Formats: sequence, structure tokens, C-alpha cells
Amino acid sequence: MADEPLLIIGNRNYSSWSLRAWLALKQLGFAFRELRIPLDTPEFPAQIRAYSAAARVPVLIDDGVEVWDSLAICAHAAEQVGRSLWPADPAARAHARSAVAEMHAGFAALRAELPMNIRARGRVVQPSSAAQRDVERVLSLWCEARARFGADGPWLHGEWSLSDAYYAPVALRFRTYGIAVPELCWPWLEHLHDDADLGHWCRDAEAESEVLDAEEVGA
Repeated sequence: MADEPLLIIGNRNYSSWSLRAWLALKQLGFAFRELRIPLDTPEFPAQIRAYSAAARVPVLIDDGVEVWDSLAICAHAAEQVGRSLWPADPAARAHARSAVAEMHAGFAALRAELPMNIRARGRVVQPSSAAQRDVERVLSLWCEARARFGADGPWLHGEWSLSDAYYAPVALRFRTYGIAVPELCWPWLEHLHDDADLGHWCRDAEAESEVLDAEEVGA
């Protein structure tokens, strides 16, 4: 019998891509073990290369198969359990897929200037014009999703979809840096922050002791 799949993650407090994959696997009901390898330590390169030549987290090892990208991890898990990552409604599905693709490939300034730091509160950062445009685009995307599909359920696109896992780290960033969010999005944010799996991750993040100076931005 094969071992249970192993998900290798980084620090819960800082690793937004680890959180995305972990949340999606939890929601899908995909059973897995996890191994946390702290980031930015002298040991990290050798430790992660024991599992992946890409030398990044997250990575999933499933019966000898290495899956080393968060989006690929989510797709692999969905196939294994026979569940969808997307809403049933075609319009919501198209919007959610586009939103996830945009998050996966874009928002570089937002990610660089407002790093995920779950433990931090009240941090003040003056974003660059590029980061501010990213913030405004995220808020516009959230409002559009809720306005069009909010009647179908409490998640970003009504039904749960991968968009909720992909934008959860951004919601946590906005909480850390005090980014104002339109009232239209408040019910989704409350539902997200009340999610048991996200709560479990955040409590574990609070308990971590590592401090990555490069990620500790803001006054």
C-alpha cells in the first residue's frame, strides 16, 4: 500500500503559496501528511531538493509522483478525489478560472511590497503606484465576483472554488496592512476568516517562532 501523499510547505506565517495549496486540499477532502521546512535557512536548499528539483514550496509527493506547483497540486488532488475546483455555473466558473490565473501569474508588486505576515497587525506601508494598482484590481475583481455570483453562496464566486484558496492570502495581507475593503465584500471576508481550516492554519502560524526579516515590512 502506498504511503499517504506528503505536502511539503514553508512557514505558515509567510508562505502564501503553501497556504493556497493546503487550503484547497483540505476543502477537497484530499488526505495528506505535511512536512514544514522553514524558509530562508542555511539548510533549506538541501532539505527541499530532497523532494523537488525546483527547490520551492509547496510540493506534493503522491505515490512517487512529484507535483511542484501550487496550481498543479490543486488540479492533481481534484482529479484524485473526483471533485471540481470550480463553480457549477458556467459564468461563475469562467470568472473564477480567470481570477485564479490572474493571481497565479500577476500582482507581483502587491506580493513584493505587502508580503503575507499572518502574525502582524497594524503595519503601515506606503505602496508604490504599481502595488496600489494591484490592490485596486483585486478589490475590483472581488466586488465583481460578489455582485455577479454572491446570491449563489457565501464564497467569492458563490460556491466554494479555487478562487477562495487563491485569494485567502491576499485577504490576510489586507488585514495585516489595514487595506480598506468595500462593504460588498465584507460577508465573503467574514465567511473566509471564520473557515475552520483557515483558522487552524492561522493559529499554527501564530505559534511559529521564526522571523524572516525580509518579510517584516511596515512600521
